[in-house]
Amino acid sequence: QVQLVESGGGLVQAGGSLRLSCAASGRTFSNYVMGWFRQAPGKEREFVAAIKWTGGTTYNANSVKGRFTISRDNAKTTVYLQMNSLKPEDTAVYYCAADRSLVLRTSGDEYDYWGQGTQVTVSS
Repeated sequence: QVQLVESGGGLVQAGGSLRLSCAASGRTFSNYVMGWFRQAPGKEREFVAAIKWTGGTTYNANSVKGRFTISRDNAKTTVYLQMNSLKPEDTAVYYCAADRSLVLRTSGDEYDYWGQGTQVTVSS
């Protein structure tokens, strides 16, 4: 059974940094795409970034380009989201997701497995 467990969220001041982790287990993820999404109160879920497990190709949403970096550690089967220059509008619950497709996709409906989420709060 696939399990995705996020960690690393918290409270940070604007301009600060956080690194989220997503520990993946339950199967081989070499043919998966891993994604990060977020959902703020009263708003729809939003794509943040995605990475192909094999090859490491990445894609970021425009709203986080130049500030957030997605990466993965094959040995630890863990995906990271390094978030720098955080803004109050980055406040949300951040979710890790896994997609069995080999295509980098931005729609959460295409992803097959989800973690429980981790709260990120950025104060002004």
